[in-house]
Amino acid sequence: MIALSLAEVAAAVDGRLVGADPAATVTGSVEFDSRKVGPGSLFVAFPGEKVDGHDYAATAIQAGAVAVLGTREVPGVPMVLVDDALTAMGRLARAAVDRLPGLTVIGVTGSSGKTTTKDLIGQLTTRLGATVAPPGSFNNELGHPYTALQAGPDTRYLVMEKGSRGIGHVRYLCELVPPRISVVLNVGTSHIGEFGSQDNIALAKGELVEALPSDGLAVLNADDPRVDAMASRTEARVVRYGEAPDADLRAEDVTLDERGHASYTLVTPEGRASVRLGLSGRHQVGNTLAAAAVARELGMPLAELATALGELGLVSTRRMDVFDRPDGVTVIDDSYNANPASMAVAVRALASIGRGRRTVAVLGYMAELGPFEFDGHAEVGQLVAELGVDRLLVVGEPAAPIHEGATAVGNWGGESVLLTDQAAAVEVLRGELRPGDVVLVKGSRYRTWEVADALRADADGEFAR
Repeated sequence: MIALSLAEVAAAVDGRLVGADPAATVTGSVEFDSRKVGPGSLFVAFPGEKVDGHDYAATAIQAGAVAVLGTREVPGVPMVLVDDALTAMGRLARAAVDRLPGLTVIGVTGSSGKTTTKDLIGQLTTRLGATVAPPGSFNNELGHPYTALQAGPDTRYLVMEKGSRGIGHVRYLCELVPPRISVVLNVGTSHIGEFGSQDNIALAKGELVEALPSDGLAVLNADDPRVDAMASRTEARVVRYGEAPDADLRAEDVTLDERGHASYTLVTPEGRASVRLGLSGRHQVGNTLAAAAVARELGMPLAELATALGELGLVSTRRMDVFDRPDGVTVIDDSYNANPASMAVAVRALASIGRGRRTVAVLGYMAELGPFEFDGHAEVGQLVAELGVDRLLVVGEPAAPIHEGATAVGNWGGESVLLTDQAAAVEVLRGELRPGDVVLVKGSRYRTWEVADALRADADGEFAR
């Protein structure tokens, strides 16, 4: 964070200093985990029923924190007192970025692919200047200001993903950290149980382009009609990317190798260049095009851009991480989260990478689908069967419609089984996997990654028979 006196912090958050020197200066990071506090930090204490940050206020001061931002006094601790710590942290983030006129804020949203694309953009902008784009999904009311507060005087690019669980969420995040470039990837069915319809999801995602200044840039997916239509919701300049023939940046002649790595011709107003990705999955074509549109806007020449796209790698964990075990089994760990669109992408990647080999899909529950829950799961199972996946392990009773959808496809030559939990899935894999198999592991945040961890930990090929 930029250096701020406690007086400036208090003014920014509408707080009151208690036992604190107004001239004392925050020169370190802003943390809400006392274990990460260092010299010059500001510790934010969130109240809670099980864990109350105020109980760690003294520990934070001992670790070097200048003061504690909290909602109640702690004896002997210099405090910035506020009514609501989360709101105050957001205000502090806004005050900090407003003091960085040379900073370009890049916002990314979409129903799927946000974190990966944020990571890709961050890798490209790092070539152009100091960048803040931390791994993981810091895309909510807490993670957003926490990320923004990592920007300092030397930071040129701040890349942030914007999550949304309702109308107005993205707008609020944009008020905290206004974007200069907005990237919208897709409108799928993630959280559709809360939104009620894809049109409402599009309404919420489009808040990112509505937040742009007139001299900003909207980067929109020309292959998604709901995203393409968002051009009418901003006065900013629009750049469209995709495989549509009229896209400003487009991919032509897309091919996939045996590892699911895509190659394509990148077509731009400046010319054409060949790109060969090191990332797995056909969907990475669109993600890399979105990142390329941002880098091009920021001045990266075409030849350098094509090279840089080929050198992009994974940053955040459990997102299309393809690895080979010593026994010849290939694992696709995409277990971080899931929705119907990302499930479809992952299953297609399994079918592509596993061409000519035995394929196994280990799939778990997809959360927050509301009235679309049964159909959303059943359609995934149907796709598994239609793509000819050999073996389907459905983990947990809530995911049972995946099993039902697959078994309802009459001409499917594969087999599906509904299992009680992750341990049961691991046990089945122990008995069935053999060299050459390709395994996909994916599900919402219901510990499906335990299966991927078991596969990864088995360096000696314990599963193979």
